[in-house]
Amino acid sequence: MENTARQSSLGTQQTAAMSVDALPAERTAAAPAHPHHPSAHASGDVVPFPERGGGRGGMVLGVLIVAILLAAAIFEGIRSRAHERSVLDRETTAAAIPTVNVTHPSGGSASQEVTLPGNTQAFTDTPIYARTSGYLRKWYVDIGAHVRKGQLLAEIETPELDQQLLQAQADLLSAGANMELAKTTSVRWQSLLAKHAVSQQETDQVVSDYAAKQAAYASSQANVGRLKELQSYERVVAPFDGIITARSTDIGALIGSGSGSTPRELFHEAAVGRLLVYVAVPENYADSVRDGQTVTITQDANPGQIITGTISRNANAIDQTSRTLNVQVAVDNASGQLLPGAYVFVHLKLPSTGTHTFTIPSNTLLFRAEGLRVGVVRNNVVNLIPITIGHDFGSTVEVTSGLSPNDEIVLDPSDSLTSGTQVHANETQ
Repeated sequence: MENTARQSSLGTQQTAAMSVDALPAERTAAAPAHPHHPSAHASGDVVPFPERGGGRGGMVLGVLIVAILLAAAIFEGIRSRAHERSVLDRETTAAAIPTVNVTHPSGGSASQEVTLPGNTQAFTDTPIYARTSGYLRKWYVDIGAHVRKGQLLAEIETPELDQQLLQAQADLLSAGANMELAKTTSVRWQSLLAKHAVSQQETDQVVSDYAAKQAAYASSQANVGRLKELQSYERVVAPFDGIITARSTDIGALIGSGSGSTPRELFHEAAVGRLLVYVAVPENYADSVRDGQTVTITQDANPGQIITGTISRNANAIDQTSRTLNVQVAVDNASGQLLPGAYVFVHLKLPSTGTHTFTIPSNTLLFRAEGLRVGVVRNNVVNLIPITIGHDFGSTVEVTSGLSPNDEIVLDPSDSLTSGTQVHANETQ
Protein backbone atom coordinates (compact mmCIF):
# COMPACT_ATOMS: atom_id res chain seq x y z
CA MET A 1 0.00 0.00 0.00
CA GLU A 2 2.87 2.40 0.71
CA ASN A 3 4.33 1.66 -2.76
CA THR A 4 1.00 2.39 -4.28
CA ALA A 5 0.83 5.81 -2.45
CA ARG A 6 4.30 6.78 -3.54
CA GLN A 7 3.48 5.90 -7.12
CA SER A 8 0.33 7.91 -6.97
CA SER A 9 2.19 10.92 -5.55
CA LEU A 10 4.88 10.66 -8.15
CA GLY A 11 2.26 10.48 -10.88
CA THR A 12 0.70 13.58 -9.53
CA GLN A 13 3.95 15.51 -9.52
CA GLN A 14 4.68 14.44 -13.08
CA THR A 15 1.26 15.52 -14.17
CA ALA A 16 1.74 18.93 -12.56
CA ALA A 17 5.13 19.33 -14.24
CA MET A 18 3.63 18.49 -17.55
CA SER A 19 0.91 21.06 -16.97
CA VAL A 20 3.47 23.76 -16.27
CA ASP A 21 5.44 22.84 -19.32
CA ALA A 22 2.30 22.96 -21.35
CA LEU A 23 1.63 26.69 -20.56
CA PRO A 24 1.96 29.06 -23.47
CA ALA A 25 5.29 30.75 -23.92
CA GLU A 26 3.89 34.28 -23.60
CA ARG A 27 2.03 33.43 -20.33
CA THR A 28 5.14 32.02 -18.76
CA ALA A 29 7.30 34.80 -20.02
CA ALA A 30 4.97 37.41 -18.59
CA ALA A 31 4.86 35.91 -15.16
CA PRO A 32 7.35 37.68 -12.88
CA ALA A 33 9.80 35.75 -10.86
CA HIS A 34 9.19 35.85 -7.14
CA PRO A 35 12.48 36.47 -5.43
CA HIS A 36 11.66 34.29 -2.50
CA HIS A 37 10.14 31.42 -4.46
CA PRO A 38 12.34 28.28 -4.35
CA SER A 39 12.12 27.61 -8.02
CA ALA A 40 13.43 31.09 -8.81
CA HIS A 41 16.73 30.31 -7.10
CA ALA A 42 16.86 26.75 -8.34
CA SER A 43 16.73 27.40 -12.04
CA GLY A 44 15.80 29.97 -14.65
CA ASP A 45 12.42 28.32 -15.30
CA VAL A 46 9.20 30.43 -15.46
CA VAL A 47 7.48 31.06 -12.12
CA PRO A 48 3.90 29.65 -11.85
CA PHE A 49 0.70 31.64 -10.66
CA PRO A 50 0.98 33.41 -7.29
CA GLU A 51 -0.68 32.09 -4.19
CA ARG A 52 -4.33 32.97 -3.44
CA GLY A 53 -3.70 34.40 0.08
CA GLY A 54 -3.75 38.04 -1.21
CA GLY A 55 -7.37 37.65 -2.58
CA ARG A 56 -8.72 36.54 0.73
CA GLY A 57 -7.13 39.56 2.46
CA GLY A 58 -8.85 41.97 0.06
CA MET A 59 -12.16 40.33 0.68
CA VAL A 60 -11.68 40.65 4.44
CA LEU A 61 -10.74 44.32 4.02
CA GLY A 62 -13.91 44.94 1.98
CA VAL A 63 -16.03 43.21 4.52
CA LEU A 64 -14.38 45.26 7.27
CA ILE A 65 -15.04 48.53 5.41
CA VAL A 66 -18.69 47.55 4.85
CA ALA A 67 -19.01 46.68 8.53
CA ILE A 68 -17.53 50.03 9.53
CA LEU A 69 -19.88 51.91 7.21
CA LEU A 70 -22.85 49.92 8.50
CA ALA A 71 -21.83 50.59 12.10
CA ALA A 72 -21.47 54.30 11.32
CA ALA A 73 -24.94 54.35 9.75
CA ILE A 74 -26.41 52.55 12.72
CA PHE A 75 -24.71 54.93 15.13
CA GLU A 76 -25.95 57.95 13.14
CA GLY A 77 -29.49 56.57 13.22
CA ILE A 78 -29.29 55.97 16.95
CA ARG A 79 -27.92 59.48 17.50
CA SER A 80 -30.65 61.01 15.29
CA ARG A 81 -33.39 59.13 17.14
CA ALA A 82 -31.95 60.19 20.48
CA HIS A 83 -31.92 63.83 19.34
CA GLU A 84 -35.51 63.59 18.10
CA ARG A 85 -36.57 61.99 21.36
CA SER A 86 -34.88 64.78 23.30
CA VAL A 87 -36.62 67.42 21.18
CA LEU A 88 -39.94 65.61 21.61
CA ASP A 89 -39.45 65.43 25.37
CA ARG A 90 -38.73 69.16 25.52
CA GLU A 91 -41.75 69.98 23.35
CA THR A 92 -43.98 67.69 25.42
CA THR A 93 -42.76 69.28 28.64
CA ALA A 94 -43.35 72.76 27.21
CA ALA A 95 -46.81 71.78 25.95
CA ALA A 96 -47.73 70.42 29.38
CA ILE A 97 -47.27 73.92 30.87
CA PRO A 98 -50.60 75.80 30.43
CA THR A 99 -50.78 79.24 28.84
CA VAL A 100 -52.88 81.84 30.67
CA ASN A 101 -54.02 85.31 29.64
CA VAL A 102 -52.93 88.03 32.03
CA THR A 103 -53.69 91.70 32.51
CA HIS A 104 -52.40 94.54 34.64
CA PRO A 105 -54.51 96.44 37.20
CA SER A 106 -55.46 99.96 36.17
CA GLY A 107 -54.92 102.82 38.56
CA GLY A 108 -57.91 104.07 40.56
CA SER A 109 -59.33 107.51 39.78
CA ALA A 110 -60.70 110.20 42.05
CA SER A 111 -64.20 108.94 41.43
CA GLN A 112 -65.70 105.76 40.05
CA GLU A 113 -69.02 105.09 38.39
CA VAL A 114 -71.71 102.53 39.01
CA THR A 115 -74.45 101.83 36.49
CA LEU A 116 -77.89 100.98 37.84
CA PRO A 117 -81.23 100.33 36.09
CA GLY A 118 -84.02 102.86 36.50
CA ASN A 119 -87.63 103.48 35.48
CA THR A 120 -88.93 106.80 34.19
CA GLN A 121 -92.23 108.35 35.22
CA ALA A 122 -93.96 111.55 34.24
CA PHE A 123 -93.64 114.37 36.74
CA THR A 124 -97.46 114.43 36.90
CA ASP A 125 -99.37 111.36 35.80
CA THR A 126 -103.07 111.06 36.56
CA PRO A 127 -106.26 109.41 35.38
CA ILE A 128 -109.23 111.66 34.57
CA TYR A 129 -112.67 110.63 35.86
CA ALA A 130 -116.15 112.09 35.50
CA ARG A 131 -117.53 113.91 38.53
CA THR A 132 -121.12 113.64 37.34
CA SER A 133 -123.34 110.82 36.06
CA GLY A 134 -124.75 110.63 32.57
CA TYR A 135 -123.86 109.64 29.02
CA LEU A 136 -120.81 110.70 27.04
CA ARG A 137 -122.02 113.15 24.43
CA LYS A 138 -118.72 113.74 22.61
CA TRP A 139 -114.97 113.48 23.04
CA TYR A 140 -112.49 115.89 21.46
CA VAL A 141 -108.99 114.44 22.02
CA ASP A 142 -107.34 111.07 21.57
CA ILE A 143 -104.09 109.43 22.65
CA GLY A 144 -100.94 111.38 21.89
CA ALA A 145 -102.72 114.74 21.87
CA HIS A 146 -100.89 117.65 23.53
CA VAL A 147 -103.40 119.55 25.63
CA ARG A 148 -103.30 122.73 27.69
CA LYS A 149 -104.72 123.25 31.14
CA GLY A 150 -108.52 123.85 30.96
CA GLN A 151 -108.83 122.50 27.39
CA LEU A 152 -112.13 120.67 26.74
CA LEU A 153 -111.65 116.93 26.47
CA ALA A 154 -115.24 115.61 26.41
CA GLU A 155 -118.85 116.52 27.18
CA ILE A 156 -121.29 114.51 29.28
CA GLU A 157 -125.05 114.64 28.94
CA THR A 158 -126.80 114.67 32.37
CA PRO A 159 -130.62 114.79 32.03
CA GLU A 160 -131.30 113.70 35.60
CA LEU A 161 -128.96 116.31 37.01
CA ASP A 162 -130.63 118.99 34.93
CA GLN A 163 -133.99 118.07 36.38
CA GLN A 164 -132.62 118.05 39.90
CA LEU A 165 -131.29 121.53 39.35
CA LEU A 166 -134.63 122.82 38.13
CA GLN A 167 -136.32 121.36 41.20
CA ALA A 168 -133.71 122.84 43.49
CA GLN A 169 -134.15 126.23 41.91
CA ALA A 170 -137.96 126.03 42.45
CA ASP A 171 -137.41 125.05 46.07
CA LEU A 172 -135.14 128.04 46.42
CA LEU A 173 -137.85 130.38 45.17
CA SER A 174 -140.37 128.87 47.61
CA ALA A 175 -137.91 129.14 50.48
CA GLY A 176 -137.28 132.75 49.52
CA ALA A 177 -141.00 133.59 49.54
CA ASN A 178 -141.49 131.92 52.91
CA MET A 179 -138.52 133.79 54.29
CA GLU A 180 -139.86 137.16 53.10
CA LEU A 181 -143.27 136.44 54.69
CA ALA A 182 -141.64 135.39 57.93
CA LYS A 183 -139.54 138.54 57.85
CA THR A 184 -142.61 140.78 57.41
CA THR A 185 -144.48 138.95 60.18
CA SER A 186 -141.51 139.26 62.50
CA VAL A 187 -141.25 143.02 61.93
CA ARG A 188 -145.00 143.49 62.48
CA TRP A 189 -145.11 141.51 65.68
CA GLN A 190 -142.10 143.33 67.09
CA SER A 191 -143.89 146.70 66.52
CA LEU A 192 -147.05 145.36 68.19
CA LEU A 193 -144.96 144.19 71.11
CA ALA A 194 -143.68 147.71 71.55
CA LYS A 195 -147.32 148.85 71.97
CA HIS A 196 -148.00 145.93 74.32
CA ALA A 197 -150.59 144.62 71.86
CA VAL A 198 -149.11 141.11 71.82
CA SER A 199 -147.28 139.02 74.32
CA GLN A 200 -143.58 138.45 74.39
CA GLN A 201 -144.03 134.71 73.87
CA GLU A 202 -145.91 135.15 70.66
CA THR A 203 -143.39 137.66 69.38
CA ASP A 204 -140.48 135.28 70.11
CA GLN A 205 -142.19 132.50 68.18
CA VAL A 206 -142.61 134.73 65.12
CA VAL A 207 -139.00 135.88 65.25
CA SER A 208 -137.80 132.27 65.57
CA ASP A 209 -139.92 131.26 62.61
CA TYR A 210 -138.22 133.96 60.53
CA ALA A 211 -134.82 132.63 61.50
CA ALA A 212 -135.89 129.13 60.45
CA LYS A 213 -137.10 130.41 57.10
CA GLN A 214 -133.74 132.12 56.58
CA ALA A 215 -131.94 128.85 57.23
CA ALA A 216 -134.22 126.98 54.84
CA TYR A 217 -133.53 129.56 52.18
CA ALA A 218 -129.79 129.24 52.69
CA SER A 219 -130.06 125.45 52.42
CA SER A 220 -131.93 125.76 49.15
CA GLN A 221 -129.28 128.11 47.86
CA ALA A 222 -126.54 125.63 48.77
CA ASN A 223 -128.36 122.79 47.05
CA VAL A 224 -128.75 124.85 43.89
CA GLY A 225 -125.07 125.73 44.03
CA ARG A 226 -124.09 122.07 44.46
CA LEU A 227 -126.15 120.98 41.48
CA LYS A 228 -124.77 123.76 39.37
CA GLU A 229 -121.27 122.68 40.32
CA LEU A 230 -122.05 119.13 39.31
CA GLN A 231 -123.55 120.40 36.09
CA SER A 232 -120.32 122.18 35.33
CA TYR A 233 -118.61 118.78 35.35
CA GLU A 234 -120.49 117.94 32.20
CA ARG A 235 -117.46 119.50 30.58
CA VAL A 236 -114.38 117.33 31.13
CA VAL A 237 -111.28 119.52 30.88
CA ALA A 238 -107.51 118.93 31.16
CA PRO A 239 -106.23 119.57 34.71
CA PHE A 240 -102.72 120.55 33.52
CA ASP A 241 -100.52 120.84 30.44
CA GLY A 242 -99.55 117.43 29.15
CA ILE A 243 -100.19 114.56 26.77
CA ILE A 244 -103.20 112.26 26.64
CA THR A 245 -101.74 108.78 27.01
CA ALA A 246 -105.02 106.83 27.11
CA ARG A 247 -108.69 107.22 26.17
CA SER A 248 -111.06 104.70 27.79
CA THR A 249 -114.49 105.88 26.71
CA ASP A 250 -116.56 106.57 23.62
CA ILE A 251 -119.73 108.33 22.58
CA GLY A 252 -122.84 107.02 24.36
CA ALA A 253 -120.94 105.32 27.15
CA LEU A 254 -122.67 105.36 30.53
CA ILE A 255 -120.77 107.52 32.98
CA GLY A 256 -121.24 106.78 36.66
CA SER A 257 -120.03 108.69 39.69
CA GLY A 258 -120.74 108.76 43.38
CA SER A 259 -120.34 106.25 46.17
CA GLY A 260 -122.82 103.79 44.67
CA SER A 261 -120.85 103.20 41.45
CA THR A 262 -117.33 102.28 40.43
CA PRO A 263 -115.48 105.22 38.88
CA ARG A 264 -114.58 104.75 35.26
CA GLU A 265 -111.45 106.37 33.85
CA LEU A 266 -112.17 108.52 30.83
CA PHE A 267 -108.65 109.71 29.94
CA HIS A 268 -105.11 109.41 31.23
CA GLU A 269 -102.86 112.42 31.07
CA ALA A 270 -99.13 112.79 31.75
CA ALA A 271 -96.95 115.86 32.06
CA VAL A 272 -93.81 114.82 30.16
CA GLY A 273 -91.98 118.13 30.11
CA ARG A 274 -90.23 116.97 33.24
CA LEU A 275 -89.64 113.35 34.16
CA LEU A 276 -88.71 111.50 37.32
CA VAL A 277 -86.36 108.52 37.23
CA TYR A 278 -86.53 106.11 40.15
CA VAL A 279 -83.47 103.97 40.79
CA ALA A 280 -82.76 101.44 43.54
CA VAL A 281 -79.25 102.07 44.86
CA PRO A 282 -77.65 99.10 46.70
CA GLU A 283 -76.96 99.59 50.38
CA ASN A 284 -73.19 99.55 49.75
CA TYR A 285 -73.47 102.80 47.79
CA ALA A 286 -76.19 104.49 49.85
CA ASP A 287 -73.70 106.71 51.69
CA SER A 288 -72.48 108.11 48.36
CA VAL A 289 -75.91 109.47 47.36
CA ARG A 290 -76.38 113.21 47.88
CA ASP A 291 -79.40 115.37 47.00
CA GLY A 292 -78.47 117.77 44.21
CA GLN A 293 -75.85 115.38 42.82
CA THR A 294 -75.59 115.27 39.02
CA VAL A 295 -75.98 111.93 37.24
CA THR A 296 -76.02 110.82 33.62
CA ILE A 297 -78.69 108.67 32.03
CA THR A 298 -78.48 106.40 28.97
CA GLN A 299 -80.87 103.99 27.32
CA ASP A 300 -80.51 101.07 24.92
CA ALA A 301 -82.91 102.69 22.46
CA ASN A 302 -80.42 105.55 21.90
CA PRO A 303 -77.02 104.29 23.09
CA GLY A 304 -75.18 107.40 21.92
CA GLN A 305 -77.48 109.81 23.73
CA ILE A 306 -76.39 111.03 27.17
CA ILE A 307 -78.98 112.79 29.34
CA THR A 308 -78.17 114.74 32.47
CA GLY A 309 -80.31 114.57 35.60
CA THR A 310 -80.20 115.71 39.20
CA ILE A 311 -80.94 113.71 42.34
CA SER A 312 -83.95 115.57 43.75
CA ARG A 313 -84.55 113.41 46.83
CA ASN A 314 -84.12 109.95 48.30
CA ALA A 315 -86.05 107.81 50.74
CA ASN A 316 -83.44 108.16 53.51
CA ALA A 317 -84.25 104.58 54.46
CA ILE A 318 -83.10 101.16 53.26
CA ASP A 319 -85.84 98.91 51.95
CA GLN A 320 -85.79 95.78 54.14
CA THR A 321 -86.83 93.50 51.29
CA SER A 322 -84.45 94.59 48.54
CA ARG A 323 -81.78 96.19 50.78
CA THR A 324 -81.69 99.22 48.47
CA LEU A 325 -82.18 102.97 48.76
CA ASN A 326 -84.94 104.43 46.59
CA VAL A 327 -83.55 107.51 44.80
CA GLN A 328 -85.49 110.01 42.68
CA VAL A 329 -83.75 111.77 39.79
CA ALA A 330 -85.36 114.79 38.11
CA VAL A 331 -84.78 115.16 34.36
CA ASP A 332 -85.65 118.12 32.15
CA ASN A 333 -87.49 116.55 29.21
CA ALA A 334 -88.69 119.59 27.30
CA SER A 335 -87.40 118.10 24.04
CA GLY A 336 -89.17 114.79 24.65
CA GLN A 337 -85.98 112.75 24.51
CA LEU A 338 -87.31 110.34 27.14
CA LEU A 339 -90.68 108.65 27.30
CA PRO A 340 -92.58 107.88 30.51
CA GLY A 341 -92.16 104.26 31.51
CA ALA A 342 -88.86 103.84 29.64
CA TYR A 343 -86.14 101.54 31.00
CA VAL A 344 -82.92 103.49 31.43
CA PHE A 345 -79.49 103.20 33.06
CA VAL A 346 -78.39 105.71 35.66
CA HIS A 347 -74.64 106.32 35.92
CA LEU A 348 -73.87 107.35 39.48
CA LYS A 349 -70.46 108.78 40.34
CA LEU A 350 -68.92 107.30 43.47
CA PRO A 351 -65.93 108.68 45.35
CA SER A 352 -62.86 106.47 45.53
CA THR A 353 -62.26 104.68 48.82
CA GLY A 354 -58.54 105.46 48.84
CA THR A 355 -55.63 107.04 47.00
CA HIS A 356 -53.80 103.74 46.33
CA THR A 357 -56.60 101.81 44.68
CA PHE A 358 -56.71 99.78 41.49
CA THR A 359 -59.41 98.51 39.18
CA ILE A 360 -59.35 94.93 37.86
CA PRO A 361 -61.82 92.91 35.75
CA SER A 362 -64.37 90.88 37.68
CA ASN A 363 -63.37 87.72 35.78
CA THR A 364 -60.02 87.63 37.63
CA LEU A 365 -61.54 86.88 41.04
CA LEU A 366 -61.23 83.52 42.76
CA PHE A 367 -63.67 82.79 45.58
CA ARG A 368 -62.00 80.44 48.02
CA ALA A 369 -62.87 79.26 51.51
CA GLU A 370 -60.04 81.31 52.96
CA GLY A 371 -61.26 84.47 51.22
CA LEU A 372 -61.12 86.39 47.96
CA ARG A 373 -58.01 85.71 45.84
CA VAL A 374 -56.48 86.58 42.46
CA GLY A 375 -53.80 84.68 40.58
CA VAL A 376 -50.64 86.74 40.05
CA VAL A 377 -47.92 85.40 37.71
CA ARG A 378 -44.37 86.02 38.92
CA ASN A 379 -41.42 84.35 37.13
CA ASN A 380 -43.90 82.14 35.22
CA VAL A 381 -45.28 80.78 38.50
CA VAL A 382 -48.81 81.51 39.79
CA ASN A 383 -49.25 82.92 43.29
CA LEU A 384 -52.72 83.27 44.83
CA ILE A 385 -52.80 86.72 46.43
CA PRO A 386 -55.51 87.85 48.92
CA ILE A 387 -57.14 91.19 48.04
CA THR A 388 -59.64 93.61 49.56
CA ILE A 389 -62.55 94.92 47.48
CA GLY A 390 -63.75 98.52 47.69
CA HIS A 391 -66.59 99.06 45.18
CA ASP A 392 -68.15 96.55 42.83
CA PHE A 393 -68.82 98.16 39.44
CA GLY A 394 -70.24 95.09 37.73
CA SER A 395 -67.67 94.23 35.04
CA THR A 396 -64.85 95.64 37.17
CA VAL A 397 -64.10 95.90 40.88
CA GLU A 398 -62.08 98.34 42.92
CA VAL A 399 -59.19 96.79 44.89
CA THR A 400 -57.97 98.70 47.92
CA SER A 401 -55.13 96.38 48.99
CA GLY A 402 -53.11 93.37 47.87
CA LEU A 403 -51.94 94.43 44.37
CA SER A 404 -49.26 96.57 42.72
CA PRO A 405 -49.36 98.25 39.28
CA ASN A 406 -46.91 95.77 37.69
CA ASP A 407 -48.70 92.59 38.78
CA GLU A 408 -49.74 90.20 36.00
CA ILE A 409 -53.21 88.97 36.97
CA VAL A 410 -54.65 85.77 35.48
CA LEU A 411 -57.85 86.26 33.49
CA ASP A 412 -60.61 83.64 33.78
CA PRO A 413 -58.68 81.43 36.24
CA SER A 414 -59.82 77.84 36.67
CA ASP A 415 -61.18 76.69 40.00
CA SER A 416 -58.33 74.18 40.24
CA LEU A 417 -55.62 76.86 40.01
CA THR A 418 -53.21 76.68 42.94
CA SER A 419 -50.13 78.56 44.07
CA GLY A 420 -46.89 77.24 42.56
CA THR A 421 -48.43 76.24 39.23
CA GLN A 422 -46.01 76.89 36.35
CA VAL A 423 -47.62 78.73 33.41
CA HIS A 424 -46.84 80.70 30.30
CA ALA A 425 -48.18 84.27 30.55
CA ASN A 426 -49.90 85.78 27.52
CA GLU A 427 -50.52 89.47 28.11
CA THR A 428 -53.77 90.85 26.68
CA GLN A 429 -54.51 94.41 25.69
